[in-house]
Amino acid sequence: MRRKQPTETLIRVKVVPRSSRTEILGKENDVYRVKMTDPPVEGKANKALIALLAEKLGIAKRDIEITAGKTSRLKTVRVQGMSEVGVTQALAAESTQHSVKGKTTTP
Repeated sequence: MRRKQPTETLIRVKVVPRSSRTEILGKENDVYRVKMTDPPVEGKANKALIALLAEKLGIAKRDIEITAGKTSRLKTVRVQGMSEVGVTQALAAESTQHSVKGKTTTP
């Protein structure tokens, strides 16, 4: 019996901290834009980003890890247990019809 290989996906996220709302704006040039109300102090914005992604993707927070950019607005995030297609579909459903730099993004 073969063991199933664990699935993981890396996504790039640009965070806009101290925004008026927490929301996923969409994907542009392979980077998800996310507005966060939390400040980038003592990892609060990073923790809030992990919680937001876990909620929107329907997975546990332990399955999401920021692998690069912990002190930067541009982050690389590892999502365990979901394929790239699954992540894209879940986040696209969230960000449908949000405007990004004057452009309307759709899934």
